[in-house]
Amino acid sequence: MTQTSDILCIGSVLWDVIGRTASHMRVGSDVPGRITRIPGGVAMNIAMTLTRFHLTPTLLTAIGRDEQGDELMEQARRMGMDLRFTYRSEDLPTDIYMAIEGANGLIAAIADAHSLEAAGDKILRPLEDGSLGSVTSPYDGLVALDGNLTIELLREISQSPLFSKADLRVAPASPGKAERLLPLLSHPRATLYVNLEEAGYLCKEDFITAADGARGLVARGAYRVLVTDGGKDAAMAQNDTLITRKPPEVMVTRVTGAGDTFMAAHIAAEHRGETGETALKTALTAAANYVSGETPL
Repeated sequence: MTQTSDILCIGSVLWDVIGRTASHMRVGSDVPGRITRIPGGVAMNIAMTLTRFHLTPTLLTAIGRDEQGDELMEQARRMGMDLRFTYRSEDLPTDIYMAIEGANGLIAAIADAHSLEAAGDKILRPLEDGSLGSVTSPYDGLVALDGNLTIELLREISQSPLFSKADLRVAPASPGKAERLLPLLSHPRATLYVNLEEAGYLCKEDFITAADGARGLVARGAYRVLVTDGGKDAAMAQNDTLITRKPPEVMVTRVTGAGDTFMAAHIAAEHRGETGETALKTALTAAANYVSGETPL
């Protein structure tokens, strides 16, 4: 590569359309609020946070050759991301995510990531054709991977020699897609970032605490896991080591993207040499600042 890249972000890059209100909501609620459209998707959320920590992410994703895609590409470039290897489709539209958030949290969300799913392994070609790596010389740096990819592609990645030397960091796109990560659960170089609900889906078990979830995932073969539980203690587990820490108490003003911010901040912390509880504290603080609204969109 002719441009320095600190990490590959593989997965969804799309537009987030988020409606937020200070009111409590239920099914059928019709309340005043604000609607925003900002760059989003798990891979993009992670990449945006990484740029705030002065890292350069390279995006491996699918973006349509439409007006929305052109605008998304331009915003990503302005934020300092490397898009030279982004797959641009002539016939697939740019993906979009829509969510409603109330004072009582996320009310509903729909992720239309069909273009990413349809693009399939085309987004991984730079890892095979020598641009970023090959079968004989696999990419050996940091990779942030999100669960918006199809189960078939995630299964392929879990066994592929293209990822055999990568420091793989994995996040589910949502609790509903958590089980897509099952093929990666036993990957010898994968760190999983999940919330308590997602840990339960992966283990097919109800956990009371993040520590329980972290232990459960390691018992099922995970190399390393970080489990969050909102404002309650988060946990990191690897082999027989378990670390827990409570996040800072803040007033929650938004939730979409909080988990991605936590993951990216932890990656950035370890990249600059932090370890163990120190890196966990950094990630929890960054996520708390995000949900409180202190971190700008």
